[in-house]
Amino acid sequence: MKFRFQRKFLCIPYWLFLVLFVVVPIFFIVFYAFTDGSGHFTWDAVVEFFTTNNKLNVLVQSLLFSTLNTILCLAIGYPISYLLANKKYNTKYVLVLLFVMPMWINFVLRTGATRDVLSWLGINGGTHPYVATMIGLVYNYLPFVILPLYTTMLKLDQSQIEAASDLGCNRIQVFTKSIIPQSIPGIVSAAQMVFMPTMSSYVIPETLSEGKIVLFGNSIYLGFANNQWNSSSFMAIIMLIIIGISMLATRNFSEKDSGKGGTAW
Repeated sequence: MKFRFQRKFLCIPYWLFLVLFVVVPIFFIVFYAFTDGSGHFTWDAVVEFFTTNNKLNVLVQSLLFSTLNTILCLAIGYPISYLLANKKYNTKYVLVLLFVMPMWINFVLRTGATRDVLSWLGINGGTHPYVATMIGLVYNYLPFVILPLYTTMLKLDQSQIEAASDLGCNRIQVFTKSIIPQSIPGIVSAAQMVFMPTMSSYVIPETLSEGKIVLFGNSIYLGFANNQWNSSSFMAIIMLIIIGISMLATRNFSEKDSGKGGTAW
């Protein structure tokens, strides 16, 4: 029988990758989360997580840091993206390259350089751990906000903006009722790219706070490093649940706004 190549065979590498590097690791995480050292089923990791104030405090602190970092990055990145998308101010796209360029540098190197600069300014993890960590988070994740917002700003319907102005809207009304509704997909995408990576990061808080601030990613890493496989695996499941909830919520939000056709004003 002669073998005939079919287009569906191109999916085989993808499915192999999905099984080996997604399904299998998640299976082991779930297995370790609900078993003990002998491999017997147990709820010990679940009980330990919800009855240990330290781990719950780390979760709450991580959510607060992630929320604050997302808000700050959006507050800084939104006007920058708007100006970059304006051909009047950015004719050669050089400014975009300057903001995106830090993403090309290794994450650890950027964090180390940030620590050295902040120390030179008198802001170090020993005296100002929260301020140093927050500055490092904003600096490292700001490009991930600017890029999706910039691409969204390039697609703004200028005729709609002009129509809102012609119909009597002032600049603030044009911005709030025409520009922001059109840029919501970029805002949602930017928030996704900042919130969860911030919560799961461990290099930035570990380096800039000199170990004084522990986020959820730090806690999971330290647990595995100390051979606490069961409790750390359950914390990883908590992380996956939070990621799933955030993705589901933002997807529904994006679909709702896309259905308006950008004519909310």
